[in-house]
Amino acid sequence: MASDDGVVYELRTYHAYPEKFDELLARFRDHTMRIFEKHGIKSIAYWTATDEPLEGKTLIYILEHRSRDAAKRSWENMGADPEWQAVKAETEANGKLFEKIDSTYMKKTDFSPTLF
Repeated sequence: MASDDGVVYELRTYHAYPEKFDELLARFRDHTMRIFEKHGIKSIAYWTATDEPLEGKTLIYILEHRSRDAAKRSWENMGADPEWQAVKAETEANGKLFEKIDSTYMKKTDFSPTLF
């Protein structure tokens, strides 16, 4: 794991249960993005898959963190946040919204175009 050495991006893919996909999107729209910001997690962009077999059940997004260590602290703080815990409990009252999350940390190359 990298040390506290500069901006990192995190590519995250949520593999939702198809019947829960709209609920997952609503949770992000109505709560998650704001709570991310509260904990120093910057949203870059969000996408949904348009091709089978991922269409209607896959949310893909990129986050920016000040460093890898900052990302770790932000995720820990968010997980302990009573507001997040309440949102998670409420939105998962009828079962989990996703099967799994894939996460990859990335550093920008020197030839990368400027992001947004």
